[in-house]
Amino acid sequence: MAPAKAAACALQAALPFRGGGRGGARRACAPGQRSCDREDGGLPLVTESKTKKVSRKGSTSSTSSSASSSVVDPLSGVLDGADPLSMFAATADPVATAAVTDSSRKKRDRGENSVVGSDFEPWASKRGEILARYTTTEKLSINLFMGSEKGRAGPAAFAVSEKVRTRLEELDDFEEGSQKELLNLTQQDYVNRIEELNQSLKDAWASDQKVKALKIVIQCSKLLSDTSVIQFYPSKFVLITDILDTFGSLVYERILSMCVGDRSVSPDHFSPESANDTAKETCLNWFFKIASIRELVPRFYVEASILKCNKFLSSTGISECLPRLTCMIRGIGDPLVSVYARAYLCRVGMEVAPHLKESLNKNFFDFLLTFKQIHGDTVQNHLVVQGVELSSYLPLYSPAMDWIFQCISYRAPEILLTEMMERCKKLGNNALLLNSVMSAFRAEFIATRSVDFIGMIKECNEAGFPKHLLFRSLGLNLALADPPEGDRLQILNEAWKVITKLKNPQDYINCADVWSEYTCRHFTKREVNTVLADVIKHMTPDRAFEDSYPQLQSIIKKVIAHFHDFSVLFSVEKFLPFLDMFQKESVRVEVCKCIMDVFIKHQHEPTKDPVILNALLHVCKTMHDSVNALTLEDEKRMLAHLINGFIKMVSFGRDFEQQLSFYVEARSMFCNLEPVLVQLIHSVNRLAMETRRVMKGNHSRKTAAFVRACAAYCFITIPSLVGIFTRLNLYLHSGQVALANQCLSQADAFFKAAISLVPEVPKMINIDGKMRPSESFLLEFLCNFFSTLLIVPDHPEHGVLFLVRELLNVIQDYTWEDNSDDKIRIYTYVLHLLSAMSQETYLYHVDKVDSNDSLYGGDSKFLAENNKLCETVMAQILEHLKALAKDEALKRQSSLGLSFFNSILAHGDLRNNRLNQLSVHLWHLAQRHGSADTRTMVKTLEYIKKRSKQPDMAHLTELALRLPLQTRT
Repeated sequence: MAPAKAAACALQAALPFRGGGRGGARRACAPGQRSCDREDGGLPLVTESKTKKVSRKGSTSSTSSSASSSVVDPLSGVLDGADPLSMFAATADPVATAAVTDSSRKKRDRGENSVVGSDFEPWASKRGEILARYTTTEKLSINLFMGSEKGRAGPAAFAVSEKVRTRLEELDDFEEGSQKELLNLTQQDYVNRIEELNQSLKDAWASDQKVKALKIVIQCSKLLSDTSVIQFYPSKFVLITDILDTFGSLVYERILSMCVGDRSVSPDHFSPESANDTAKETCLNWFFKIASIRELVPRFYVEASILKCNKFLSSTGISECLPRLTCMIRGIGDPLVSVYARAYLCRVGMEVAPHLKESLNKNFFDFLLTFKQIHGDTVQNHLVVQGVELSSYLPLYSPAMDWIFQCISYRAPEILLTEMMERCKKLGNNALLLNSVMSAFRAEFIATRSVDFIGMIKECNEAGFPKHLLFRSLGLNLALADPPEGDRLQILNEAWKVITKLKNPQDYINCADVWSEYTCRHFTKREVNTVLADVIKHMTPDRAFEDSYPQLQSIIKKVIAHFHDFSVLFSVEKFLPFLDMFQKESVRVEVCKCIMDVFIKHQHEPTKDPVILNALLHVCKTMHDSVNALTLEDEKRMLAHLINGFIKMVSFGRDFEQQLSFYVEARSMFCNLEPVLVQLIHSVNRLAMETRRVMKGNHSRKTAAFVRACAAYCFITIPSLVGIFTRLNLYLHSGQVALANQCLSQADAFFKAAISLVPEVPKMINIDGKMRPSESFLLEFLCNFFSTLLIVPDHPEHGVLFLVRELLNVIQDYTWEDNSDDKIRIYTYVLHLLSAMSQETYLYHVDKVDSNDSLYGGDSKFLAENNKLCETVMAQILEHLKALAKDEALKRQSSLGLSFFNSILAHGDLRNNRLNQLSVHLWHLAQRHGSADTRTMVKTLEYIKKRSKQPDMAHLTELALRLPLQTRT
């Protein structure tokens, strides 16, 4: 190529382009030009050469070059002393440059460090929605120019200039090399291939193959020129720009590392002055090489991806590049490709310089100028070829336009919305533009102009973009902000006139879902009932509701979110018929859960409203009936929690019989959820106690009969429970309630049932999904049981202490763990009980219930029976202590011996010689073999001596003398 021609092509590459073809040219380095490609994979760095003007006659003048190069670039002469890429680097809009004063430049420098706030919705949040929405079943293809692999000699065989030329040829070969086309790809195959290219880019960069990385980015960018499968274009844009973002980040981080490598520069407080020469040269090299890309689309995208790198060159670099890149997009002929290019530029611009609103606005205004192309012959013919309707084509613009508008409207003044509305009117109220305006600007701005927007919507042409989508966008804004109060009814009527005429059920429900929020926020149950009736009317034919469960669920959630008074909610005539549309069980259950959750949170007062009770019983029954063998435990707990919340809020006041009838009905309805049955039993017991409190002890026959009915309810219900300790504790609790209500026969029945259940306690029980030994739980239960048995009077037909005897027999027959001492601990607690029963007056009583202290009055026969039981229990304890006289069990023997000694000391009469002698033996046993804790023994002995000084305790003095402390020698 002649020098003049090469220079002209290189210069052309640096100027804004009007077409999307191969109109640019690659730069060629002069043989003697210096290369500074130390790190960046062979990318040649170009240094600016300053030359004097060469005369046209061919005579040469003296040349002044940079210190790094002594050879004059032959292309410089043709361009009057400046190489084309140097001109590219220096290119700037002269008008814009002249307009920038020193003060504005300082202001811009400060602004470039600004960032968008958390109130700006990031691109990442939109990415997944676009990929999910814009799909295709057509076959896709990827055209890649992979370049031929040519054998090359090692680096040592080349001079520096040859090395530069070789690496340029690599890129040339890539652009002109063999084409690799992947055909008949499914959408998933296409996505996988793009992800592979993204990974290849990262791998190439990590292995210091910077040229290869650039090749991948260029070729991927070229794919954005292809609209052969137009429905997939928005998703393709997302996938390709992911690669561009990766590339831009890699380049920026690489150059930044050159600046902060010496740790003298903080990445958080970086300025162009902080960039060293190496970083600046590397940065320039990237921009120069990108400028030599032939095709407009890849040249634009690749440069935009590294826009942030301009900050290494100058404080005004970004502000100067954005207008140039904006103008460059004018050369893209396809309006769809063009608008997504503008969206990408706006995205990058918001990331690096969100304060530069001029470029954002310019992109929008340029788009408006070319908007009529959408309805031109070229686009229409293209749609005919692909068999795509205009109504399917126009929504493809939405993601790009919505993003551009979001960037423009971010923290923009309200007057900008007025200007945008005027521009939309000038374009004939184009529906697509109007929709993007309503999607982008703050909801408060849109809401105050709702009537104006409705007027504009009415005048829109529905071709390609139906009005119901515009009303939906308006409704989304009104769900977030309130319109003027005087306009609210008019707005609802105008919107619903359009919505109710929609024939397509999916279009209808999408709009109705949005506007139901507006209706619930501002109107009464009358209007809400009208909306629900209209939804039922549209969604019932042909069971259209089966395809719209998410929207129907959304409507229900909005209704119950605004109507916390359930008496009002269930008086809405169409509410329950609306629920009947949820035929799918899983969805129906979720809706019921939402209703019950709101009821529990907002129902603060108990209710007996029959409308609420009947409706919520139906709702709870639906949740309960969904439980089966496959239902997870967490789900069961959640359902039981919701049902129990309802049960707790039902109160009939002093109409106790009606309350009990409700509990009976609830038991029959919720018999498969154990936590609900437990709650019902507790509720019935509380009801029985409430009856006692209200009647103030005046038990009539009717009251007594009612309490017995409550006891019968519990006695019948408890056996249906699965958890054995749940049953044991409920038997005990119900027996205590019956005893408190003087229902002695019922109390005996509960206690007998509990005693008969003890042998069924398994060795291991399931606690929160883990198997654990049960003895500690049994021990705790029996201790509580012993405390209750103290005040339970003996039955006249069953002999003295009949319940205690039955319980001791069960404990004796229970199979305890071999290495467990729980049985002896239980016997020790029994001794405490028997000691308390031998007192003339018991420690506590139940009102109007005569315990054994009153029944026997200290009768000698009763005391004799009590003593016999004590001797039997003590014999069992001593036998167990004797069995522990083994090396491995001596510590256990010592501990149990001291524990038994303390029990005798606290509860026994040590004036009894036999008991006194036993305590001395136990003291020695505890210290035998040196197993006892000396400090504990000393404190125990000190306690005995201190207690011996109390009245009637002189006998302890003698005992203390018989309790020596053994020393360890």
